[in-house]
Amino acid sequence: MLLIIGIGFAVGNVILSVIVGPSRDGDVKSTTYESGMMPIGDTRQRFNVRFYIVAMIFLVFDVEIVFFYPWATIFAPSVQQQGSAGGMLLGELLVFVVLLLVAYFYAWGKGVFKWD
Repeated sequence: MLLIIGIGFAVGNVILSVIVGPSRDGDVKSTTYESGMMPIGDTRQRFNVRFYIVAMIFLVFDVEIVFFYPWATIFAPSVQQQGSAGGMLLGELLVFVVLLLVAYFYAWGKGVFKWD
């Protein structure tokens, strides 16, 4: 029943948007929109691979911050309850940060951060 409702909702929304939605066509509406500017050049222009690597490094460090939150919430209570657990948790965090720094220095050594 849930599958039928889900498919019906999706198909119903598409049909309803075709029926109710505006249907004006024109030259301006059919052109490509690029942040308010007219697109210039070929759409298959090659980008330097460093742009993608920088984006991946940003994602790695962004995910790292997400993993810091659970660690930060566990660290203080565990140190108060068990003194030796604090050293183990701190060691695990340092191993995690060192692994991320290895990846960062690898990208740095490959010349990713040298913008010519």
